[in-house]
Amino acid sequence: MKLAEFNYNLPKKLIAQTPKKPRDLSRLLVLDKEKGKIEHKHFYDLPKYLKKGDTLVMNNSKVIPARLWGRKETGGKIEVLLLNKINDSTWECLLGGKGRRKNLNINFDKEFVGKVITEKTINGIWKIKFNKSGKELSQKIKKIGETPTPPYIKKKSNLTSYQTVYAKHEGSVAAPTAGLHFTKRLLRELKDKGVKIEFVTLHVGLGTFQPVRVENIEEHKMHAEFASLDKDVASRLNKIKKEKNGRIIAAGTTSARVLESFCKNNKLTPQSDWIDLFIYPGYKFKFVDCLITNFHLPKSTLLMLVSAFASKELIFKAYKEAIKKKYRFYSFGDAMLIKKARLTNRAFGTE
Repeated sequence: MKLAEFNYNLPKKLIAQTPKKPRDLSRLLVLDKEKGKIEHKHFYDLPKYLKKGDTLVMNNSKVIPARLWGRKETGGKIEVLLLNKINDSTWECLLGGKGRRKNLNINFDKEFVGKVITEKTINGIWKIKFNKSGKELSQKIKKIGETPTPPYIKKKSNLTSYQTVYAKHEGSVAAPTAGLHFTKRLLRELKDKGVKIEFVTLHVGLGTFQPVRVENIEEHKMHAEFASLDKDVASRLNKIKKEKNGRIIAAGTTSARVLESFCKNNKLTPQSDWIDLFIYPGYKFKFVDCLITNFHLPKSTLLMLVSAFASKELIFKAYKEAIKKKYRFYSFGDAMLIKKARLTNRAFGTE
């Protein structure tokens, strides 16, 4: 399967620069993956499509102010984007600017310094060891760091607007953007209707937004990201799936990847581990029945994932319709619900 097959043209004016207020005022394209039918709604209409007994699985990772600005020994400015925490004092990072090399010292302030301790990898990743560790390092990052919004968002955003209302565990360098549409009021409405809500954690790093650089997409290797599935959550989800008590609805591609990565031996296995599952057309979903997602960049692994879930033909049909109807795209943009009416129990061999 070729990378060019996942390209499309998007007018720049459709790239959302700020989130809607309130958040659930964003538009919602509802795609029926069985019938191919498209409806145009708003995100506050979501409860109309979820039923009592359905379970919404959400990623509760919290975005950290991961963009740091420092100075090299020469005085030149250098950008550091934190990716993955290796230990209490060391992070994998992307570095922006000239003069990047092993043993480079980066000064953030008089008391805060980082040292590049590795050569650049094939993915452009460096490791930096800071002179602070643990809680002290975390406090320093929060003090000087900036919100790590993507480069296509030209307006500087604060961390509050780039955070889900249910964010809990710090570690992401980009928001699980499907979750940005939820408000506390909407979550209460869903619960009152009898929709169950469960949480998993995936700390969004390079794996989620890393561009695909190979022509044959099967050759792409996902960068690992840390994910966690609680024992009690896994138990409840397994019971729902086995007894066919409702649909499993993943709020976002990150939630979907956690469920699919930890589905072993026909059921979810609770664990905390690094995952690098790359989902593209041809993949057979084992646990997820419905998916809530944003509109993704051309040639991205996220676009490939949703194409695997609903078929490439249906997704491109929906994207064409969304562009025609002037939906807002990408991180602060509108949302899509990919649904099916029937319960799926692939993990247990039946439907």
